[in-house]
Amino acid sequence: MNDFNIDKDKGIVSKRFSEFDISKFSSACNFIAELPYKRNQNKDNITCVFDDNGGTCSTKHAVLRKLALENNQENVKLMLGIFKMDAEYAPSIKNTLDKYQLKYIPEAHNYLKIDNQYFDFTKPNSSYKNFEQKILLETEIEYNQISSEKILLHKKYLEEWLVEKGIKYTLDEVWEIREKCIEDLQKQDVEKIKTNSSEEDFNCNSSPVCFQNSPEVRDEYKQ
Repeated sequence: MNDFNIDKDKGIVSKRFSEFDISKFSSACNFIAELPYKRNQNKDNITCVFDDNGGTCSTKHAVLRKLALENNQENVKLMLGIFKMDAEYAPSIKNTLDKYQLKYIPEAHNYLKIDNQYFDFTKPNSSYKNFEQKILLETEIEYNQISSEKILLHKKYLEEWLVEKGIKYTLDEVWEIREKCIEDLQKQDVEKIKTNSSEEDFNCNSSPVCFQNSPEVRDEYKQ
């Protein structure tokens, strides 16, 4: 990844990073990855990850895109990927997929594309390689499109997928199935804690994508 210096006078995001003595983009990326994974109070506030001390894949990568723009780095792109959420990727959802006779459900995730390389700074262990081979659609979006626009794109893809695959579910029905899969993932994470996994181990093993282990994350899609 080509690194660059952050000029604290270039904009509000640059200034916020400077408050943490962060002067390099690579350091900013590491800082963002280390922030807790949590829902933000106001996703439309570009500095919400600082105010809330955490964020989701959407808000974390949006603030990095804005930081790059402030420092004239147009090559740092914010991406929205739709990928196959299947039992191979997440074994805990197998029973739910089998129950509804689905091989997978398309899921949405945000990350960065810098030149010809992909980077996922959702968590310290996140990697584009985790879902690279399951990508169904990838498109560039802007930092101010991570709220309603992301949900609209996701639901539009689901509608087209239902028709193309001849799946006899409505959009609302498949969205509910998707939420059941998210609940499966949450239960799996709870079980990891119950089996004497430390909180540190739990965080390292959690899925890096947007649907992971949080009812608050599910709420982001209830619009």
